Parts: sequence; C-alpha cells; structure tokens
Amino acid sequence: MDRLNYFIRRLLLIIPTFIGITLVCFGIINVVPGGPVEQMIMQMKGLGAGESRQGTGNAVSLSADQRKAIEKHFGFDKPFPERYWNWLVRDRIGLRMESYKYPNKTAWQLIRDRFPVSLVFGLTGLLLSYAICIPLGIAKALRNGSVFDLASSLVVFTGYAIPTLAFGMILKMMFCGTVDSLWDFFPLSGFHSDFFETLSWLGRAKDIARHMFLPVLCYIIGNFAVLTLLMKNSLMDQIGKDYVRTVLAKGGSARRAIWGHALRNAIIPLATGLGGILSVMFAGSVIIEQVFEIPGMGRLSLEAIVGHDYPVFMGILSLTSLLALAGNIFSDLCYILIDPRIDFQS
Repeated sequence: MDRLNYFIRRLLLIIPTFIGITLVCFGIINVVPGGPVEQMIMQMKGLGAGESRQGTGNAVSLSADQRKAIEKHFGFDKPFPERYWNWLVRDRIGLRMESYKYPNKTAWQLIRDRFPVSLVFGLTGLLLSYAICIPLGIAKALRNGSVFDLASSLVVFTGYAIPTLAFGMILKMMFCGTVDSLWDFFPLSGFHSDFFETLSWLGRAKDIARHMFLPVLCYIIGNFAVLTLLMKNSLMDQIGKDYVRTVLAKGGSARRAIWGHALRNAIIPLATGLGGILSVMFAGSVIIEQVFEIPGMGRLSLEAIVGHDYPVFMGILSLTSLLALAGNIFSDLCYILIDPRIDFQS
C-alpha cells in the first residue's frame, strides 16, 4: 500500500512539474526577439525594399494598426496568461497550432511525419546499447585486468573519443559508395529509398535497416563506454560485498554467488536509464541526421529553434517532457522488479 501511495504521488506530481517546465519555456520564447511578428514585419519591409529598387524609392513603413493586426494574427495581442491557457487547453499543448515555417501543417503533423525516424533511432539505440554493454561489462568484470579487459577498454574508449561528426563522415566515406569509398554497402543518405512504397513489408524493413545501420551505429557508439564501465564497476563492487563471501563460505559455487545474487544488485544502477525507453521515441541527433541527410526529430528541432517556429518547438518540448517524467516513474518500477526489497518510503 505504501508503494501504491508513492506511485500515485509521483503521477500527480507530473502535472505541476509539466506546467512549470512549459510555463517557463513559453515565457522565454515570448520575450526572445525575432519571433513571428518581427519576422513578418521584416518580410514586409524586405518586399518594400525590393519594390523600391524597381523605382518606388521608398521602403514600406508599417503603421501601428498594421502591427497590431499582425500581432492579432499570431495571438500576441492577448495577455500572457490567456495565451498560455489557449496553448495548453485549446490547442492541446500546441499540437493543433499551425507551424509558422510550414503553412497548412500543424505541429502534430510535422512531428508525426518525423516519428518513424525517431522511433528507429531511439528504440534500436537503447536496445542495442543494453544488449551489448551489459554482457560486455559482465565479461570485463569477471576478467578484470586480463588481456580481454584491456583490449576491450581500448576499443570502447577509442570509439567514445571519436567525435560523432568525424565518425559519421568516416563511415560514410568507407561504406556508402562515395568517390573515395572502399565499399558500397549502404545508401548514401535518406531514411528510405525512392521506391519504398512499391516494396513488400519485409522489403520495406530491409530498406530502412540498410539506410539506418550506419546512423544508428553512430548514435549508440557514445553510450558504450558509460554503460559498459557502469556495469563492470557495479558488478565488481557487488562481488566484493560480504553477502557474496557468505555464499561462498557456506559452500555455494562462484557461479551461484555471482549470477544468482551479485548480478541482480549490480543491474540496479543501470535501471535508471530504462526510464528513457519512453522518451527515446522522440530521440534524434542533429549532427548524425545532418551527416546522413535524415529527416528526423533532431533536424526538426533545430529548424524550429533557428526559424523561431514556436508551435513545433513547444510541441516537441511538451511531448518529450511528459515522456521523460513518465520515464522516471518507470525507472522506479524497474527498481522494484529487480529488487522487491527496495522501499521508497524509507
């Protein structure tokens, strides 16, 4: 019952936390210069300057009424609390608002179009990271100081040290059929081929896998060092605990002591990252998507920030915030599943 009350409180805390995050960000974007009102005014003045070059000789000057009309068009004529309430309730956290940069498209439509790329990036990266790093960390802990431990550490840290941009360009030049490439195994850019719609279900899966293999490899390479060493150090710390020595003293085998007792406790620190399984659905990397020319969530976020496309930016921020807050609760649930003895109340 105490655990149930704890999770109920955590769920209820999502509401004020979400309002606090979005309220601060909504306030910031409303005072930052270069918003939609300023951009439209500059466009109108630029049009006037173009006309003046053709012989009018006068740039367009906007009256106060015209400026008020532009502010009314974007909803900036209303008080801040009313604008935030409309964004939160009427426009469904901004997802129903029309993009400033892409006319006739709402923020949700743009996010929905980029969602498949983010889903591949996020879920594949998370699953591969844990599927590779946990066994590798266990092997390094059991063979601490051996040749395998030193060699694997060299490989892991080398991959971690290479900048993502450089690593992506190296992979692209080696395997994507460029002028200087050694092999032509993978497509040069994009998320899928031009004939994607004509393929079968299995053919579409293979086509996406070929396009996303190198980008996903770049995406997860930075997690290897952190997760591997966290798993290794956590398991070595548990192996040195008294309860492991007690198992061995009572005649238990080393296999039973490690795999039956130490491993479960060693995985607990890694459970923190499992909460990210919800927010990774909107994961993206600006650098990787730029290198491989992938229309993903990272590029959409960058375009929204640079272009002051507030509806799209706030829509992405809202969804990722909600998923991150829910992911924290999921992490706590994973703690209990791994070790039922954990008591959050204490």
